[in-house]
Amino acid sequence: MAKETKKDPQEFSVEEKLSSLYQLQLIFSEIDRIKTLRGELPLEVEDLEDEVAGLRTRIGNITADIEAIKAEETKRRAKIEEAKALIEKYTADQDNVRNNREYDLLAKEIEFQSLEVEFCEKKLRQYATERKNKEADIDATEALLADRIKDLDEKRSELDEIITETKEEEEKLRERAKSLETAIEPRLLQSFKRIRKNTRNGLGVVYVQRDACGGCFNKIPPQRQLDIKMRKKIIVCEYCGRIMIDPELAGVKETPAQAPEKKTRKRAIRRTEKKDDAE
Repeated sequence: MAKETKKDPQEFSVEEKLSSLYQLQLIFSEIDRIKTLRGELPLEVEDLEDEVAGLRTRIGNITADIEAIKAEETKRRAKIEEAKALIEKYTADQDNVRNNREYDLLAKEIEFQSLEVEFCEKKLRQYATERKNKEADIDATEALLADRIKDLDEKRSELDEIITETKEEEEKLRERAKSLETAIEPRLLQSFKRIRKNTRNGLGVVYVQRDACGGCFNKIPPQRQLDIKMRKKIIVCEYCGRIMIDPELAGVKETPAQAPEKKTRKRAIRRTEKKDDAE
């Protein structure tokens, strides 16, 4: 048995292309409905993931700062020990000086090393305060991180549950969409997707409703309506740019408006009342 060859998209009639576009629109609308069910959850999960990553980075930076402070504290303590050792040495050397000049030089060195000790001790107190503040900052950030991780786990669980419920349906819809896309010319399909992207409700194909565009509801001239019904060419709305089809192709039956008949009856009733009053 010979295999059926796939029909080239350009070989399809305009009516077939319009029908495929409208069916594709219905599928995409259903996929959009599924996405709406998920609501803002994907964005919320993404925001929480970014926040968790930011908090972890912050904790890492603060931890690095604390380690740097500890290294500085070690250096300052070493300088204090070195300065104290020099003070002891210079004090001992003062007992063996040969003149006042040598004694004064040693006294100045002792004074300088004493100031160095005081400066290092002052720095150590500053480091201790700074380290204490950063440790408190880490505790607060870790507490916030724990809360955000808890929120993230809950949101992920909720999102996964919704995705699990709708995944199979969405996959089937996407497969049907791919199949329909093969019957549409690439340029026409690209235009359709661009129109969908630029519309607020995601409708790229609409049918005529009561002589108006089903997307923006602007009136359509009679000749243009006739062209749409003929299905001989792709016609877009001159106001919103959506592709338009006739209701019959969309499988929709329009009910005629009843408003004019009601007005005629009211006028007839009023005329009858006036005639009775005159008599």
